[in-house]
Amino acid sequence: MLNQTPIWKYLLVFFVLAMCGLYALPNLYGEDHAVQITSGRNTEVSATLVPAVEASLTAANITTKSVEFKDQQVIVRLLDSDTQLLARENLERKFGEDYGVAMNLVPDTPEWLEALNASPMKLGLDLRGGVHFLIEVDMKSAIDTAFEDIIGTFRTQLREEKIRYRSVRQVGEEIEITFRDPEVLEKAQFFLRRGYADMVFNERDDLTLRAVFTEAKLADIRDKAVKQNITIIRGRVNQLGVAEPLVQKQGAERIVVQLPGIQDPAKAKEILSTTATLELRMVDELNDVRDAVNGRVPARSQLLYTAAGRPVLLEKQIMLTGNHISDASNSVDENGFPQVNISLDSEGGSKMSNGTKDKIGKVMATVFIEYKATEERDANGKLVFKKEMEVINTATIQARLGNSFRITGIDSAKEARNLAELLRAGALIAPIQIVEERTVGPSLGKENIELGYTAILYGLAAVLVFMLIYYRAFGIVANLALVANVIMIVGVISLIPGATLTLPGMAGIVLTVGMAVDANVLIFERIREEIRDGRSPQQAIHFGYDNAFSTILDANITTFIAGMILFAIGTGPIKGFSVTLMIGIATSMFTAIVLTRVLVNLIWGGRRVKSLAI
Repeated sequence: MLNQTPIWKYLLVFFVLAMCGLYALPNLYGEDHAVQITSGRNTEVSATLVPAVEASLTAANITTKSVEFKDQQVIVRLLDSDTQLLARENLERKFGEDYGVAMNLVPDTPEWLEALNASPMKLGLDLRGGVHFLIEVDMKSAIDTAFEDIIGTFRTQLREEKIRYRSVRQVGEEIEITFRDPEVLEKAQFFLRRGYADMVFNERDDLTLRAVFTEAKLADIRDKAVKQNITIIRGRVNQLGVAEPLVQKQGAERIVVQLPGIQDPAKAKEILSTTATLELRMVDELNDVRDAVNGRVPARSQLLYTAAGRPVLLEKQIMLTGNHISDASNSVDENGFPQVNISLDSEGGSKMSNGTKDKIGKVMATVFIEYKATEERDANGKLVFKKEMEVINTATIQARLGNSFRITGIDSAKEARNLAELLRAGALIAPIQIVEERTVGPSLGKENIELGYTAILYGLAAVLVFMLIYYRAFGIVANLALVANVIMIVGVISLIPGATLTLPGMAGIVLTVGMAVDANVLIFERIREEIRDGRSPQQAIHFGYDNAFSTILDANITTFIAGMILFAIGTGPIKGFSVTLMIGIATSMFTAIVLTRVLVNLIWGGRRVKSLAI
């Protein structure tokens, strides 16, 4: 008998619809206004902070829906935006010095759905509201950092090769290496040219060797500065609890950051603008730190202080910068004392090995460097940054170090954990400056959502009415499949990590609603043709679906390819449109061909039918 569906296909369709419906369900619960408390640089959020937060809000007569510790942060859910603002101000006064306090919107998903990893769709900036930043990387600082790094390497390698030099210093956009006689200069020139293909060396008449980076190397330094800053910014954005942030490169020196749902631009700006790096340097043990405190600092040393105000005299030469650290973790040593385990990349491991082979038993310091913007601007109108340095750790080198080593002598497990997190976060190669800031209010986002939903509902209703009138009973089947298709789109977007719904994405859903019935129109018209050619109802259904399949497949594949191209070369809103378009094509193929065939077979298949209501 024609048009009978096997049991496994019924089960497959039921399973797919059930799963998509389940993961679409969280979108019905909406979001709560919230204030979240995250870890600070020297403090860590734990569940023990919850009672203090509750007590502070209760004393201020602020009513909350809940206060919970989740995902390494305390989340305070409030009743409305006015209460949210009051709670933020109260918590900022109480905990702002030690922790990060920011306003946000958090999903109100029931716990049983969260246990299944079900969450609502991630909404883009245009739908949810939030903050848009355009950040510019200070390339001059990036290049200066590269110069400092290579100068230290030159000094170390020239000493190892027993090539005596008078000085190695940066002068403008070049490095000048001065020697005492021509023979030594010629030997150094031969050695350096062989080892540094990405630099150009020129000899001068005054026994000075001039070294500059090649254009290719400068371009590589700039590109790495942007890429590494993007990585660090993404880590900082996680402190804000943004569900689906956008952090991407724009042009040669700029980064776009979009934070949907963030309602506290000042806090977001503060976290993003903080520019920090790390250096490993040797402690100057040959000179007295007390003399340095009194103003007599040796020429090759630098006086710095710890957070507690203890002076530490360091050598100016940098052994290693934080951008060579690939991983860091805290643990305990064989005596039960806290330590931090460091892993370096290949270049960093080589530098560490050469730099510490003669320094066993000496003290090494970890220096935290932060660039803070001043009110001054340079000739190009860019902000001038002030460099602040602080010693966060000193430890004795126990053995020659390589790609992996450990930092000991740390006071507490908490300090070890904080240091490991700081090292894991990496180091910004260059300071950053926010050159553009836009805030999209939640009311505008809410209006966009309402207009988008209205467009989808009107489009869906129009299509449903047309199909019902024109195809009668088969129109009902197509309408059921169309509603299922919309639910599947929402479920798949909610399920896919990284998928974000934007306003153009909602336009993609509206387009998909129309495209979804295209397949059914082709199938139903083909069934009508088969009936007009004299075939029985069962044969008309069978050949209608079979003969229309290739046409439907070809049309959808070409549209899907167009969506892939849009996704590959497009940015921002275009990507959002292409994602929903491709998802809609995939789901409409399933509902229009598989689901409607199952429903048609269930109603008319395997039985004697004299006529079809089509």
